[in-house]
Amino acid sequence: MKDPATEKRILVVDDEANLRHMLQVMLRKQGYQVDEAADGGEALAKAERIGYDFILCDIRMPTVDGPRFLEKAAGAGVDATIIMMSAYGTVDTAIECMKMGAYDYISKPFKSDEIILVLKKAEERERLKAENLRLRAQVERKYSFAGIVGDTPQMRDIFSLVSKVCDFKTTVMILGESGTGKELIARALHFNSVRKKGPFIAVNCGAIPESLLESELFGHVKGAFTDAVSDKAGLFEQAHGGTLLLDEIGEMPPFLQVKLLRVLQEGEIRPIGAGSSRKVDVRVVSATSRDLVRDVTEGRFREDLFYRLNVFCIKVPPLRERTGDILLLANHFLDKYGDRLGKSGIRLSPEALKAMLEYEWPGNVRELENCIERGLVLCEHDVIDLECLPDALRKGTTAMRPVVTAFEDDLSLKRASERLERDFISLALEKTGGNRTRAAKLLEISHRALLYKLKEYKID
Repeated sequence: MKDPATEKRILVVDDEANLRHMLQVMLRKQGYQVDEAADGGEALAKAERIGYDFILCDIRMPTVDGPRFLEKAAGAGVDATIIMMSAYGTVDTAIECMKMGAYDYISKPFKSDEIILVLKKAEERERLKAENLRLRAQVERKYSFAGIVGDTPQMRDIFSLVSKVCDFKTTVMILGESGTGKELIARALHFNSVRKKGPFIAVNCGAIPESLLESELFGHVKGAFTDAVSDKAGLFEQAHGGTLLLDEIGEMPPFLQVKLLRVLQEGEIRPIGAGSSRKVDVRVVSATSRDLVRDVTEGRFREDLFYRLNVFCIKVPPLRERTGDILLLANHFLDKYGDRLGKSGIRLSPEALKAMLEYEWPGNVRELENCIERGLVLCEHDVIDLECLPDALRKGTTAMRPVVTAFEDDLSLKRASERLERDFISLALEKTGGNRTRAAKLLEISHRALLYKLKEYKID
């Protein structure tokens, strides 16, 4: 037996009593709750009082006809899905009704299965709309400030900055080491702004080959080059009305930096091969782990573009500088992956927590997340102990002492960083037999970034 609470409610509007009766009997057999109205005026009074899922409405009726009913229903805020019923010679009117907001129309005389098919299609559309709204609400909750885990003064400052700038179109640059959550901050900027109903699109400028990046960003027209078999909208057009995150902006090649600067200045893009420009309304957010100030000084990044992108800057601190968030983050990931892996309720042992608090976390929040997931997979009881943690955490900070000792006579962090980078690049090239693509993967940087560093450190 059907639950009345789950049955869909339909209003049948037609001046022919026999047709109303026939539809009522047929629809009730299909499990619908059915009401009737003899004209548009009566239908409007009922629709304003009762929340119908669907309305089947004839086009030709006395007093208030179908088009007039549709107009009045829209003005009254009736949100039911309206399907028009058109007799011979009123198809054009039915199409006009669809332009006014009707979902579909069906021509008289019709078979019962035609009505049922249209209603089932309408039900599926409403289900998809509801699912889309649910997912959007879920995304908005996930990337609201409550979805970013952090309660240290540094993170509270970031939340404050995001609140102040999110509703403006001002360009924002997010700086931070790899794994600190730069994209999460960018999403928070979008989903807490007036643009949250528009698209959020992220692109890693270092992950796309230089030859394809221009087309990816700005699009192309058919015939612009050999493989351009049709027009393609670039990411700027796809992000119209929303936000575009240009991740790893420091990897963008110089010739595209010029084109990006023009887009930011004029608010227009020109697809490859197009004869004219197109207006776009996009909020641009950029992110990088590179030292862009040094890149500007050394000529690798345009100074004018840097200042255009860096109107508002948000610096995301590394995890080692906000150790007060480690336990908070660890518990968050324990809950997240505990539910997913069927190991809810598992917690860290005091020894494991101590090791995590003393560790430097070079991979930042991403490394912590991976560590917790790994620990949950390996643990056999209700506690993650030291044995479930990666070797680096068990060895603690003492593992860094031999490296530190090598710099005891020169404690410049800048020179130490450069020396380590040079040595790691040389080691990666040695391990891969000089294969730069594989070396870049080992170093977890883009191939383009590796080429910059080879030139910078004069490594053959």
